Amino acid sequence: MKLTDNVLRSFRVAKVFRENSDKINCFDFSSNGETIISSSDDDSLVLYDCQEGKPKRTLYSKKYGVDLIRYTHAANTVVYSSNKIDDTIRYLSLHDNKYIDIFLDTIKVTSLSMSPVDDTFISGSLDKTIRLWDLRSPNCQGLMHLQGKPVCSFDPEGLIFAAGINSEMVKLYDLRSFDKGPFATFKLQYERTCEWTGLKFSNDGKLILLSTNGGALS
Repeated sequence: MKLTDNVLRSFRVAKVFRENSDKINCFDFSSNGETIISSSDDDSLVLYDCQEGKPKRTLYSKKYGVDLIRYTHAANTVVYSSNKIDDTIRYLSLHDNKYIDIFLDTIKVTSLSMSPVDDTFISGSLDKTIRLWDLRSPNCQGLMHLQGKPVCSFDPEGLIFAAGINSEMVKLYDLRSFDKGPFATFKLQYERTCEWTGLKFSNDGKLILLSTNGGALS
């Protein structure tokens, strides 16, 4: 099915799930599209079966909280940011509900993106940094200092990543040489009435979507 404007406008709600007692702060599809996992301010992770249209399992992160949940390339593992005691990123096995590893960030994580091609991922934080990680090591693999709070995401080929900075501009970086600075910068010329909360590439990598906390998409 081609997602045209008319097709999108024809969509209707098919089912409503009320598994959570507080706000759902994030959700992510598995790479095969068979499951969705959500994270919530009630400290729960809920796994949904997309084919059967029903919840499969609920896990909890009561001590650390859970936000910005992302599937890895294995359908039974996820990474997510903690939003309680510390600001670590946690690598969790859904099979036995045990942590595989933790990644130490310095301050609240604002963005998390998994590479579409390998085990690397990037995180953006309130300390105005973007960090490059590898699931196989708890150590930070790369660090960028920016001019404002970032949101970030890989492109569909995993060759570049975009950073939305301070809700004002988008910069594109080559993953292999990000330390040399951006190869393209786009400044958005509009009156800012809200903050950017997320950034996503289109499937063909030609467009970037910015989500905000003000009811607008750019």
